[in-house]
Amino acid sequence: MSLKRRTLWMAGVAVAAGGAGALVATHRFQLQPVMSEAETAFWAGSFDGPNGESLRMADFRGKPLLVNFWATWCPPCVEELPLLNQFHAAHAARGWQVVGLAVDQPSAVRGFMQKLPLRFPVGMAGFAGTELSKSLGNPTGALPYTVVFGTDGAILHRKIGKVSETDLAQWAELG
Repeated sequence: MSLKRRTLWMAGVAVAAGGAGALVATHRFQLQPVMSEAETAFWAGSFDGPNGESLRMADFRGKPLLVNFWATWCPPCVEELPLLNQFHAAHAARGWQVVGLAVDQPSAVRGFMQKLPLRFPVGMAGFAGTELSKSLGNPTGALPYTVVFGTDGAILHRKIGKVSETDLAQWAELG
């Protein structure tokens, strides 16, 4: 095989491998369907707060709710929390609620919240929060993960990765 032909062949293999890798990555991080009964289980769930207080999801039903799965060790999670604080403050009067579900240890969350107080309730989902987020359509349990519920308790929107001001503005119009 000539050098030119070999180079073209190798380039073709590289393009094919790159395309296959992109296809796998796209599928892997694509939102998955919500598992049957996942919404019902979510609304029936409860979590301890960082200081042991009880946080029942049923108490949030009936108004629009943004649920954010996050962790103190997740840089994009930490970056978006001030934006979620702002969203909560700006839209609470319109009935919007925000709940953070920390996939973390209570001591880490308490320490973090001393530096950045969160104005919305936080529940300690622990590492079981990964499975909960998967049941709500997050294929790999990646963080951050945000789910928006409507007033009827049904999921309206989901996002893997850091939320933007544009995302929040669009979601606010849903409620």
